[in-house]
Formats: sequence, structure tokens, C-alpha cells
Amino acid sequence: MSARQGRGRARGRERNQAAARAPGPIGLPRLLAAPCATYAEHLARYGSLPALRGRAERVGLIREIETSGLRGRGGGAFPTGRKLGAVADGGRAPVVVANGAEGEPASHKDSVLMSRSPHLVIDGAVVAARAVGAETIYFVVDRADTRARDALGRAIAERTSDMARPDAWRLVEVPSRYVAGEESALVNFVNGNDARPVTVPPRPYERGVRGRPTLVQNVETLADVALIARYGAPWFGSVGTTDEPGSVLTTVLGAVARPGVYEFAAGSRFETVLDAAGGSLASVGAILVGGYFGSWLAPADASALALAQGVLRRAGATLGCGVVVALPVESCGVAETARVARYLASESAGQCGPCVHGLAAVAGALEALAAGHARRGTLLDLDRWLGDVAGRGACHLPDAVVGFVRSARRVFAADFDRHEQHGACAHAHRPAVLPLPDPATRDWSFR
Repeated sequence: MSARQGRGRARGRERNQAAARAPGPIGLPRLLAAPCATYAEHLARYGSLPALRGRAERVGLIREIETSGLRGRGGGAFPTGRKLGAVADGGRAPVVVANGAEGEPASHKDSVLMSRSPHLVIDGAVVAARAVGAETIYFVVDRADTRARDALGRAIAERTSDMARPDAWRLVEVPSRYVAGEESALVNFVNGNDARPVTVPPRPYERGVRGRPTLVQNVETLADVALIARYGAPWFGSVGTTDEPGSVLTTVLGAVARPGVYEFAAGSRFETVLDAAGGSLASVGAILVGGYFGSWLAPADASALALAQGVLRRAGATLGCGVVVALPVESCGVAETARVARYLASESAGQCGPCVHGLAAVAGALEALAAGHARRGTLLDLDRWLGDVAGRGACHLPDAVVGFVRSARRVFAADFDRHEQHGACAHAHRPAVLPLPDPATRDWSFR
């Protein structure tokens, strides 16, 4: 063994021993612990990140993240260690993109995390960059999220000593569009184009920003990476389930007394989620899980499920970006679904006919049903159009709309039939529950 290899192994042992000595925060919250106002306070609480000086240490950290079982918290749930490994193996000076472009109107978790713990997000991006061999990091926020932007901007300004060069870290404001946070859309935008997604290979991990292998990772995922780098995989798995370790940030809205962002152990039951926010399954007519890329659930079905991707996937749902909305019993599920479908149709990137025309037709049918203007056969048309759109988009937006509307057709089946046969129900004009942005504030190419 060479002297260089010996030094590398010694540093690896030191890092492992340091992680073993540092127990990390016990229980929850982890990511939403009391905020640190300055970088000095952050270092006093968490200590420094591992330097990852040699290849052996970088590979060791990627394996540790693989062992931890961490999956992406942005909606896709892809294994984080595998993604890091793919970028690290790509060569050609990789790039890291910390994705805080929270386009989901019902989600606020990334915004709260960046505002409350910006240094933890930066730590995750830095250690991910060290692991894959990147020097350039882009921190992406929604242009309308001024609180997160300002918090990240101040935190970045405190940490110039961590940068490989003065321009190594950049704060990027992405347009407030629903699909602008998709990884290929972010790469397009950083490269100087509109924030529109593409599905044509290569994917960003192969060739992304300026043609380089690019790690696009959600900011919550990166915050977990920072903690795993410090405390190790066993610590990370001390919360959650065997199949899905760790915690999940969850936005809880609707029929609850204390709407907001909460941190739960993965695998928590929906009763636990609603109770924490001052609500109850007994007082809701339906649960929307996963946001507008997610699914409606009947309360009886939700009572048997949990905040876990595997559990929800087997039930035909998804945790998505960590959204749980409790629809009050007196609200109209048909009207709420119609509003969201029209919004999603308006968010089309305009790149394929099934999305542009198909989603508009779906939204129109839902609006007619909600308003009581439907004719006999509208539901048949709606179901046929959903089948025509499914699997035919240039991005995942059409499939997401299909899944969302089909879940509404199951959960609110009797309501849809009544709306078609007898007109709008008494609850159709109640105040809206699901949040939507102001359409006047949105474009594709804001700089």
C-alpha cells in the first residue's frame, strides 16, 4: 500500500470515527430544528462537513448514502446514492443544481426549509459536489419566493471561503411555472433557454448544464445528504421504516386548525399527520396526497395508508412532493378537481398536441360538470379523453393530470354522476380549498 493510499484510508477512518462520536439530533425534528441565524451558529450546532479529499473518501460517502436508503424528496423518489454515482462516473467536470423551484402550488416545504435552514441546504449541495467532483453549484429558487431567495443569498454570501472560485456558486431565479422545476427544464433555463422540460435523451446526469454531467437534486434531499455525511446511514435509519428510512417534510392544508409544514417520520399514518395539524379523518370528505401530481383518497382508504412511497404506490397513489390536503366534508370534489385541471392545462409548455388540446378538453368537461352545464355523455367524453392523453406527452404533465382526474372519478364517483344528471350541487360554489397561483404573474423566460 502506498503512502498516499495509507493517508486516504486514515482520513476515512477519522471521518467514520467522527461520525460515530457525533450522535446527531435524536428524534424529530431534524431538518426543521431551531434555525441558525448565522453560519457561525450553524457550525457550532452541526460542525464542519467532511472534506472528502481523495477518491476513496468520495466513493465511500456515495456508498454511505446508498446504504442509508435515501430517496429523492422532490417527487420522483429515485435512489439518491445511485444518482450521485451516475454523475460521479460521468467525468467532464460535473455540475450540481440544488432544486428549490417549488412549482407545486400546494407545497411549501422547500421554501420553509430554505428560509429556515439555508446553511443545511448549502451543506448538502457542497458535500454532493465534493462527492461527484463538481466545483460549480447552482441554487435554484422560484422567482416569487423572495423569502427563500433572500435567506439563501445571505447564507451564500457568508460562505465565500467554501467556494472553489468566486463564481462557483450561483443563485438562479426560475419562472413560476408548474413544470419549470423538472430537471431538464432547469437545465434548459440555466443554459439560457426557456424553462421548458424535454424527454429526449441524454438526461441531465449524462449531459446537462453546458454539456456536463449534472446532478439535479431537490433541496430537502440535499439537506438529508448533509446530515448523513455527518452522522452516517445508521443514524439516518433510526427514524422511519426499514424500507423507507428518514423523515419527510410535509405540507398539510385544508380542514386542519394549524396548516403548515411539518416533519414526520417516513411511514407515519395519516391520522398522525392530521392530528399534528389539528385535524381529523372524521371531519374530511377526501384526502389529496402528493399534490396536483398526486391522487385523491377516500377517508376510509387513507386510514389504512401512510406517508411511504411503497405503501401509497400499491394503493395507486404517490407521496410526490409531500403534500396532504384534507378536503372538508362540505366542499365539492368535482369543483375542486375542475379548478386544478384548468390550472394544469394552462401550465402546458405547448410542446405537444395531446397536452395542449387534450388537457384543455379535459378541463372544459370538468368545468361543465362542476357548473351544472354538462350534457348526457360528458362523463363518457371525459373518460375517453383521459385515455387519449395518457402516455403521450413530451413531459409528465399529461400523465399527472390523467392520474389526478381518474382518482377524482373514483373517489367522487357518485358526485360526478349527480352533477351530470342533476346539475351543480349545493357545495359547488363554496370557497376554494386547493391553492392556485395568480395566472397574471407567470411566464417562461424571466431573467
